[in-house]
Amino acid sequence: MKSHKHNNPNLLISTHTHKLFLSSSPFNFLISLPSFIYLKQQRFTPLFFFFFFFLCFSLTTSMVASDTDTDSGPVVATTALVTFLQRVQLTALRSYPKKQIPDPKSYIDLSLKRPYNLSTIESAFNDLTSESHHDQSVPVEKLEKFVKEYFDGAGEDLLHHEPVDFFSDPSGFLSNVENEQVREWAREVHGLWRNLSCRVSDSVIESHDRHTLLPLPEPVIIPGSRFREVYYWDSYWVIKGLMTSKMFTTAKGLVTNLMSLVETYGYALNGARAYYTNRSQPPLLSSMVYEIYNVTKDEELVRKAIPVLLKEYKFWNSGKHKVVIRDANGYDHVLSRYYAMWNMPRPESSVFDEESASGFSTMLEKQRFHRDIATAAESGCDFSTRWMRDPPNFTTMATTSVVPVDLNVFLLKMELDIAFMMKISGDKNGSGRFLKASKAREKAFEAVFWNGKAGQWLDYWLSSNGDEPETWKAENQNTNVFASNFAPIWINSFNSDEVLVKKVVKALKNSGLIAPAGILTSLTNSGQQWDSPNGWAPQQEMIVTGLARSSSKEAKKIAEDIARRWIKSNYLVYKKSGTIHEKLKVTELGEYGGGGEYMPQTGFGWSNGVILAFLEEFGWPSHLNIEP
Repeated sequence: MKSHKHNNPNLLISTHTHKLFLSSSPFNFLISLPSFIYLKQQRFTPLFFFFFFFLCFSLTTSMVASDTDTDSGPVVATTALVTFLQRVQLTALRSYPKKQIPDPKSYIDLSLKRPYNLSTIESAFNDLTSESHHDQSVPVEKLEKFVKEYFDGAGEDLLHHEPVDFFSDPSGFLSNVENEQVREWAREVHGLWRNLSCRVSDSVIESHDRHTLLPLPEPVIIPGSRFREVYYWDSYWVIKGLMTSKMFTTAKGLVTNLMSLVETYGYALNGARAYYTNRSQPPLLSSMVYEIYNVTKDEELVRKAIPVLLKEYKFWNSGKHKVVIRDANGYDHVLSRYYAMWNMPRPESSVFDEESASGFSTMLEKQRFHRDIATAAESGCDFSTRWMRDPPNFTTMATTSVVPVDLNVFLLKMELDIAFMMKISGDKNGSGRFLKASKAREKAFEAVFWNGKAGQWLDYWLSSNGDEPETWKAENQNTNVFASNFAPIWINSFNSDEVLVKKVVKALKNSGLIAPAGILTSLTNSGQQWDSPNGWAPQQEMIVTGLARSSSKEAKKIAEDIARRWIKSNYLVYKKSGTIHEKLKVTELGEYGGGGEYMPQTGFGWSNGVILAFLEEFGWPSHLNIEP
């Protein structure tokens, strides 16, 4: 019986609502409810609403009553379109044969095809699924026809943009790359910016509720492949490469876009999608502004950036992101953690998350797990044994309980950057305040993170929920080896300390992280992509740059050696595959990385940026062969 055949709107509850309440999980009900109400609300009588919401209240009460508690942390609501697309995604993943399941993200990136509105499309979808089997699947050919009829494809609302500042061989480009073979390849990498340069369509700006892509004022550089939107922390290493490519207008546009997100939401989003509004990513906006100013001396950009950076700084240093660790002398050290404002399956990976949480028996356990999953995504390192209490057991993810070394490196850099920008803008008092804040955080690095025996900075596990100050315990340091343990060397106040650099260099050499093609993310092969055998461009650049800036000859030599390994392996992968990859398998030269919840991606924004930045920093002598 199809609901649209009933003449009495009050009888509509007899089919669709019944199906809604008998769905296989509370999650299915919850993602269906907002779009269902949106679809039917104008045809229901007050009597229906009383009955319907009484049932909703009863179901919710019974769900909560079965648990002792629920997660009370912050949750940022998503849009009606995202909620509906999760239903489409769920149906698709139940309908396709297991080996043919499409990328779940491709459904959440769809946009509404004109002239249809969301209400019309939901009604058609309800008709389609009303004939579904007990497992809520539908025939694949019918689902594909539905998607083709009512949606524009994923990525079709992002249009190619020819960057105005792109030149195939810009003046002064990599003049210290003497090897012609390497130079020719570098030109090809430089040329990839054209492939990754896009702008949002006019429809996104004029009718944003028809899209999950968010409107942005300037063109963007996307990472590539399934990542069809701008990403926050990726953009820093993209900008590093754009500086080498002399594409200053494009770089400034990326910063302008991110600043617009901070002005709208109070923080830079993980990515420019409606389903990313519940979390941020590693805070590198100040570093982007600093890199551009360093080359262009654009004081107007600095002046515009300061109030935006102050807003972002407040976000990371208040509320759930703020933690206080008390040392043995009773001194309180203020640090920060990642903390997503979400406690449900991530829309772009909802089925994966729901399946991962299926072993938990209570709603509270599931909500906490989903928050820790989303929080790992906020860290940018999703996923890694860094965030697991019992690695490599994925269900022991506890990211909100970690005070991460690298996040606080980024915030220390932000404090130093803001102090610098305020100084050149004439605000000496403000500059002094942020210098003072940076000194306080440096002390926290020594008191909370530094481990003299290991010669590394170690992540700190919280003993409580982090809402109240807690006393530092040596056993709460995570003694496992990660590339992030060496991230502080990126900061000048650390890489300028000769005694400290000597200890860190010794620890790095003995860590087991230095591999044939670069630096390993960790020593654990867990199957997660932010673990061994993978290496990632951001961590290579931070450690290499920090070592290269020191006065230690040994540190400089190690930095150059790691950079050349990384460049060489990327070159070999490119020659084999014709593409630059998101990550490398650094245990072998010329192999790209794998693992994680999606297939290896190509493009690739930050990898291109770090290759170009390394070539500018270290060059390539004519006599040095890049082939094996």
